[in-house]
Parts: sequence; structure tokens; C-alpha cells
Amino acid sequence: MNTLIYTHKACFDHRPGPHHLESPERLHAVLQALRAPEFAGAIWRDAPLGSFAQVLHIHTPDYVETVQAMSPVDGYRALDGGDTIMSSGTLEAVMRCVGAACAGVDDVVAKTAANVFCATRPCGHHAEAGEAMGFCVFNQAAIAALHARHQHGLKRVAVMDFDVHHGNGTQHSFYEDADLFYGSCHQAQFYPGTGARHETGVANNIVNIPFPRGTGSATFRAAMEKEMLPALREFAPELLIISAGFDAHHLDPLGGLKFTDDDFHWTTRELMKVADESAQGRVVSVLEGGYSMDGLASGTAAHVRALMGR
Repeated sequence: MNTLIYTHKACFDHRPGPHHLESPERLHAVLQALRAPEFAGAIWRDAPLGSFAQVLHIHTPDYVETVQAMSPVDGYRALDGGDTIMSSGTLEAVMRCVGAACAGVDDVVAKTAANVFCATRPCGHHAEAGEAMGFCVFNQAAIAALHARHQHGLKRVAVMDFDVHHGNGTQHSFYEDADLFYGSCHQAQFYPGTGARHETGVANNIVNIPFPRGTGSATFRAAMEKEMLPALREFAPELLIISAGFDAHHLDPLGGLKFTDDDFHWTTRELMKVADESAQGRVVSVLEGGYSMDGLASGTAAHVRALMGR
């Protein structure tokens, strides 16, 4: 079995404005990196459209109806104070994100892929059940976790998030469910302001490791080895979903952490070991943030290289 990569041309059609950080150029950078000869063994598929039934595993009916109603024929519509902006292509793009993540779950459960990377945009981990936030419309990682439960009967699902920003939406959706685990390594005192260590969930199923600005490889790896990976192993997920943000890269203009390509490769391999122990190797990775085109491209390449066992 090989690594499967989902993407779709519709994900370029989410265009929140000429100066917006969540630009189509992000996906161009990712796909250019992953078209290199070293990734020739990966399987590529078009991301299917997700269903609104899948979205409703996490999001409220009122919010879903609002997103549908706000979808513009042309121009722009802001779903929040101005960070999360819809264009005419946004609704299809976010439904492709949902479709990719859920199809990825189907693939790893059916063992038709070794693991899955969803090269889709926009990101999703800030989206709350009833609210858009931080460039995110629907929370595809959280939706995929509930899809695994409803479609495949998996009980214990974990999401590991190494984006520079805390995934408030995923945390809030998992907080009261002891069979859902959310782990996040992120920059402290940074957007969106959540993710403190004392936020531990109903059954210590939430693990937050906030880092001060300037944190680099040694501190990150030590925290993973001493705290995050043992917590994941104790939880023993049947499926591991990765919210793979690359804005903790040392080249990123928005974040303040100093992670390297080798860090992303290392943590991916360590997470895969956990999945091998309790989840039959089932890993689905979803692209989140990353705003240096070079850092995003090289970080993603390191991550997918690890998924492919290289």
C-alpha cells in the first residue's frame, strides 16, 4: 500500500482577497513540492465533495445554513470580523476539504492506502461548531473523526495538531467526549488565545503544550517525547488524524516558533509509530496553516516523505 494524496482544482477557487494570507499560492507551493520525482510512488486522487450530513457531525444546522446562504455569486462575504472571507468558489472548496478528509478515513479503514495526506485548502481547525474563525469555515479534521465513528464504528479517535496556532474549534468539539483526544503543540500567547495547559477536557482527553515565542527543535522534541506521545499511547487511538500546519516553520512570517523540516519529519514518524501500535497504522493528515511559501513547501515535503516511510 502507498500513501494517497487528495487534492482538487476547486481548492484554488477559494479566493478571500488579493492580500489575504490564506491564498491559492499556498496550495500551488504544496503541490509543486509534492510533484517532485521522490514522491512518484504516491497515489493521487481528486478530492470528492463532502456531504452536509458529514458536516453536521460537528457543525450546527443554523451555522451550515448561514454558510450556504452567505456564499456569494461574485465578490466577497465575510463570515466573521474579516479573517474568514467567502468568494464564489469557497463553498465548493470547503466541501472538497471535508470530502477529502472523510474519504481518507474510508481509505485507511478499508486498507486501500497506507495513509492519506489531504492537500486541500482552506484550513479548518479554528472553525467552531457554530462559528467561522481564523480563515476556517468547516473543521474537516474534527468532521473526519466523527465520520470514522458514525460510518465505521471506530470509538477512540485522536487528532494531533502541530500548527503554530491552537485549534480551538477541534478542542471545543472534543472537550466533553472522553473517546476523542485532541493534542496540540502551539505558540503561547498567540491567536486564538486558547490552548492553556489547564484545558484538559472531561477525561484528560485534551493535551495542550504551549511554547513561548522562539522555541526550537530541542524543546519541541523533548515535549513530544515526555508528554504528548505518552498521552497518545495511553489513549490508544483506533485512528490518528493529523492537523498538519507548517506555520511553526522557522521561515514563517506569521508564527514565532523555530521548527525545521527535520522536526516535521521526525514528529510524523513518531506519530506513525503510535498509530502502528493501536490503530493498525491508520493515519489521515489534513493540511492546516503555513504562510511562508518556501517553509510550507519544504515542511509539507518532509511530512509526506515521512508518511511514505522515507
